[in-house]
Amino acid sequence: MSSILYPLASLSQIEKTPSMEDGIPQDLEEDLRAYGCKLIHQAGILLKQKQVAVAAAQILFQRFWFVTSMKQFGVGDIGMGALYLASKLEECPIRMRDLINVYDLLLQRSAHSLTSKPEADFHYHPMTYFGSTFYDLKDALVVAEMQILKRLGFNVHVVLPYGTLVSYMQVLGLAGREDACERAWGYLNDAHQTPVYALYQIPTIVCAAIFLTARHLQIPLPSKPPVCWWELFDANWEDLWSVSGYIMRLYRKRTPEERRRVLGLVSKKDVRKWLDENQADLV
Repeated sequence: MSSILYPLASLSQIEKTPSMEDGIPQDLEEDLRAYGCKLIHQAGILLKQKQVAVAAAQILFQRFWFVTSMKQFGVGDIGMGALYLASKLEECPIRMRDLINVYDLLLQRSAHSLTSKPEADFHYHPMTYFGSTFYDLKDALVVAEMQILKRLGFNVHVVLPYGTLVSYMQVLGLAGREDACERAWGYLNDAHQTPVYALYQIPTIVCAAIFLTARHLQIPLPSKPPVCWWELFDANWEDLWSVSGYIMRLYRKRTPEERRRVLGLVSKKDVRKWLDENQADLV
């Protein structure tokens, strides 16, 4: 990965990720990335973790899949490892046992959604004291943290966009509009479910969030050459439009089959099984 202020994926990594080389379709990879980040976000809420640690974990999670295939590691394990590592980086460490218990709950809930009666009430079954589930998850957590550090070359520096957003909103005279600030902040949070933080500089991502906010709230900003507001922040139109597209694709309607497919591919074993079953269709 190149290092321009912070690590970004190279062109070759973007054109064909390791997962795509192993036969995983691009749309499925994007959905699995998004779901892995949702698990991180949900675990962070249950653990009452700081937002900076959750956001950093999601960025590390997204970077990881530009150097490794989902056929080798499951999104559930890597998400757990990313949150554990990020909690140390942001100096708000969490207990390993607490993280494992929370992820066990989330994974059981995902499995419940795949049952024949997903509308039935979900009942969590805690791990037994003498069972192997806890130790299996503990081993997976340790391996995941180690692999993230190893495959990212210990380059785990993360830049978060929130301070930049506040500055840009003040420059544009939008800091006094609570609805605009909340919506732009929400777009930045949603963008963590996409690979954009591993593809573009922070100013471009922040400008995309403001652009979507201005469009949806119908806020007039100078957008016609030679006076385009995003050029004030060294962002170009093509990149801004691309980031906006990544974010908006998160909100597209998905069929029940697509949702079930993602829920059923959280582990590497499930991904390998799916690839074997659909190999003929992917050729």
